[in-house]
Amino acid sequence: MNGNGVVGILSESCNIWERRAPLTPSHCARLLCGGTTRSGASRIIVQPCTKRIYHDSQYEDIGCEISDDLSECGLILGVKQPKLEMILPDRAYAFFSHTHKAQKENMPLLDKILTERVTLFDYELIVGENGKRLLAFGKYAGRAGMIDFLSGLGKRYLNLGYSTPFLSLGASYTYPTLSAAKAAIIAVGEEIATFGLPSAVTPIVFVFTGSGNVSQGAQEIFNLLPHSYVDPCQLPEVVEMDKKTRLHASRGSFQLYGCVVTCKDIVAPKDTSKSFNKVDYYSHPDNYNPIFHETIAPYASVIVNCMYWEKRFPRLLTTEQFQDLMQQGSPLVGVCDITCDISGSLEFINQTTTIEKPFFRYNPFTDSYHDDMKGIGIICQSVDILPTEFAREATQHFGDVLSQFVGSLSSTNDISSLPPHLRRACISHHGVLTSLYEYIPRMRNSDSLNISQNISYKQFGKKKYATMVSLTGHLFDKFLINEALDVIEAAGGSFHLVRCEVGQSVDAMSYSELEVSADDGDLLNQIIDSLSSLACKRHDSREVRSIFSLKVGKVDANSAVKDHTGNRSAVLILGAGRVCQPAAAFLSSSGTSETTCDVSFVSEVEGLRRIHVIVASVHLSDAQKAVEDIPNAEAAALDVMDKEELYKYISKVEVVISLLPPSFHFVVANACIELKKHLVTASYVSDSISQLDGAAKSAGITILCEMGLDPGIDHMMAMKMIDEAHATGGKISSFVSYCGGLPSPAAANNPLAYKFSWNPAGAIKAGCNPAIFKRQGETVSVKGDELYDFATTIRFPHLPAFALEYIPNRDSLVYGRLYGIIDEASTILRGTLRYEGFSKIMSSLAKIGLFDTETHPLLKEELKPTFQEFLGYLLKFSMKEDLQKPADSVVLALEESQMVERLTMLGHCKEKTEAEKTVKTIKFLGLDEASEIPKSCQSPFDVVCMQMEKRLTYTETEQDMVLLHHEMEIQFPDSRSCKTHQATLLELGKMEKGKMSAAMARTVGIPAAIGALLLLEEKIKTRGVLRPVEPEVYIPALDILGELGIKLIEKVELS
Repeated sequence: MNGNGVVGILSESCNIWERRAPLTPSHCARLLCGGTTRSGASRIIVQPCTKRIYHDSQYEDIGCEISDDLSECGLILGVKQPKLEMILPDRAYAFFSHTHKAQKENMPLLDKILTERVTLFDYELIVGENGKRLLAFGKYAGRAGMIDFLSGLGKRYLNLGYSTPFLSLGASYTYPTLSAAKAAIIAVGEEIATFGLPSAVTPIVFVFTGSGNVSQGAQEIFNLLPHSYVDPCQLPEVVEMDKKTRLHASRGSFQLYGCVVTCKDIVAPKDTSKSFNKVDYYSHPDNYNPIFHETIAPYASVIVNCMYWEKRFPRLLTTEQFQDLMQQGSPLVGVCDITCDISGSLEFINQTTTIEKPFFRYNPFTDSYHDDMKGIGIICQSVDILPTEFAREATQHFGDVLSQFVGSLSSTNDISSLPPHLRRACISHHGVLTSLYEYIPRMRNSDSLNISQNISYKQFGKKKYATMVSLTGHLFDKFLINEALDVIEAAGGSFHLVRCEVGQSVDAMSYSELEVSADDGDLLNQIIDSLSSLACKRHDSREVRSIFSLKVGKVDANSAVKDHTGNRSAVLILGAGRVCQPAAAFLSSSGTSETTCDVSFVSEVEGLRRIHVIVASVHLSDAQKAVEDIPNAEAAALDVMDKEELYKYISKVEVVISLLPPSFHFVVANACIELKKHLVTASYVSDSISQLDGAAKSAGITILCEMGLDPGIDHMMAMKMIDEAHATGGKISSFVSYCGGLPSPAAANNPLAYKFSWNPAGAIKAGCNPAIFKRQGETVSVKGDELYDFATTIRFPHLPAFALEYIPNRDSLVYGRLYGIIDEASTILRGTLRYEGFSKIMSSLAKIGLFDTETHPLLKEELKPTFQEFLGYLLKFSMKEDLQKPADSVVLALEESQMVERLTMLGHCKEKTEAEKTVKTIKFLGLDEASEIPKSCQSPFDVVCMQMEKRLTYTETEQDMVLLHHEMEIQFPDSRSCKTHQATLLELGKMEKGKMSAAMARTVGIPAAIGALLLLEEKIKTRGVLRPVEPEVYIPALDILGELGIKLIEKVELS
């Protein structure tokens, strides 16, 4: 079929917004006029599509055929990857395949192409003699991204209280053409030039990173506005001068400022005697320190990120750097991340956004993410399909180039007759990889666990000695990677691809990191010497575009691949908080004489494996503290966003336990999938983790989530009880579950009778979440702002000393479905336990406004009020009319009686006793003190969190307490009998070796460690994303917990 001159155009199926096509109707018309010559096509068949920017009728009018059936086509064109079922055998295809880096997620596509004997041309690989890509949409991404951001900027300023001309702009896709969008931008520019911008928001400085097509497109839009460009070195001076000029002006600036920065502006050599060298920077980025956060970012209002970045390079801004900048009063309003590099050069950009919802808000003071435009922080845009917003112009631009190649591609069956730039872009020919891309299966198989199925790579396998080797240079465009792999395999060694970053332009070098291994140390050294000779040879050739450099890791005992003939395993624990220590201690003692429990579930195995534990934290001192006095454990410094380091540590172990905040789990999980290592977390299964189920199964690993207390032990207790009831023919008519982390009665020594083990923000926000549950067949919904008022007193007869209350805990019905009882149980309720009286006080504090997360007018000012003044404002004592400062008449020391009276008068408390308890809490937290509120506080929520973190913490000798209680009513259909089954877990903090071991830390950390142990001993067979609701998990896990003394108190009553 190849070379028959018939061209097909695919209907794009990857994204609802994808409206582009590879060719316009006018391009097709010219090709049809060319006929069967090398510049034309004999027929063009277009698959029908109702969302394509050009209608089917427009193609039909110029002579194209409209049909879903492309079986007569020898060459089929698309933009993005088609669905696998759209690949026809013995055809030629051209589209962006994203397969030449052996990208794991696209290997099924490549397999399909090879199986169907397809010839594949990749647009990304069509480059000119200068090495630059000929087919790209970069400028359109820059144009659309810039317009979208300006539209959002207007809305953001409005939410901050300022009207600007940007507010009149719409998103790019709302304009019929690019010209219409530009006209709107010009109109905004005229308004700025005439009336100026609000003085409070100027100067507005746009910093553009990079100078390629994307940056040029963004600057093209910016240049339509009144502006001046500033050299990076002049930024401080220009910004300061602008501020001085406006100091006494009634209006702000009449222009914007632009600043374009490249590599030389964002890093500096560590050796101060040297100057920046681009080639050296690409080859050895570790020789450079980041400076963007010091020299550029402090003056930026908007960062437009257009720069290609790899994880081996320093970030533009780490989250910590950005948080420090905002603490110092940075003017940054937003980030337009056109690169859409998630957790990349801008670490806090942790998600993609969509065309219909292009922004999220990041609050650096609480490290939280929000979907709105109002509140503290900056707005962030990270849309990954921007060019399609200008689908008409993007298609025209793309087709202008592509149409020049279509005649050649459609009329030949012999790729050797094609011009060099097309020949080099051919990944496979008739289902066989071309010589330039023979490295792809080698890279894939380097990571394969089932080597026996890959006959041509039988020599690969786990070797005794190994080291890390990094290769830098033009590995793929000059195909030097093939030479390097030949050296390794010819010597009898093997390799495992740990990391691969492919340069995106002629100037950008590629980087690959390999774990090279051999059966003996001398052979490994020979391989390294050969690779070094290859690097020297390439370097001495003085071929600038063939630069090939080598970096070899240290070869010592620790770098040897583990010899699995022994009975020793390793587990990596990420995060060194309070939960880590019990997990590390449990694992390190397993299989030794120090093991504290009889783990009978491995009785058929020749003893437990000795487990080596690595605890890694971004701060080495924290990790060292966590492993103190724990045998078989070591500490390591690791930033999980450093992919190189993360992969290095994960590759050393069999199982990873992530005790990090949930936002990091996705990064860790992807690494575990790629390296085929099991993962355990104590966190809820998020949507992003759930979507990894298929990939985890394909990799043959288990991602065991919710393996803590709540969630975790609560699941296991529930499923044990439910499965026992079902096994005897019973049905669950009612399921209620209560859980709480509380101070022990002796430590409940404050008005709230509550203390925090960590930042209180999460616990406070949990009290503002809506809840839903089922009670006697009726679904009950509770609004978030009414949750505390829904608190209900509860007593447990077997624990008469505890006066408790519960508040409904989020969506209880989810658990009904998870446990398989949603249809049989008329009552399904999960509640959070607190000591009685807690909720009334918290409700009163909320009504006062202390949990409001929005920026407060009083806290915007440079001169902050005192806690006393701020409280007076919230309680509506007399104020100046401008509401900016409490009046002099505010009582300097608010009396308790005054505050009690005011709380009842304002309706914040229904009864005087409630008001008195609330006032005692206010005073205990220091919210009525005369000291000034710190500058970091921007909202009442910030203020109360800070004070709670100071005043409601455990001392080193105070005990915490965990209380978990399940109660089920079980009915039996063959009789009128009913059974009530109760199970309670009560755990208190324990003093061990002179240190308090928190109950919460043990009941979260130990279950996670048990999950790791079960995976090590291959007791969990299920692969994919898993919760501990299956017998293969909860039966042995509960047994081990019982052996450790974490036991359930069960009671069954018949009625």
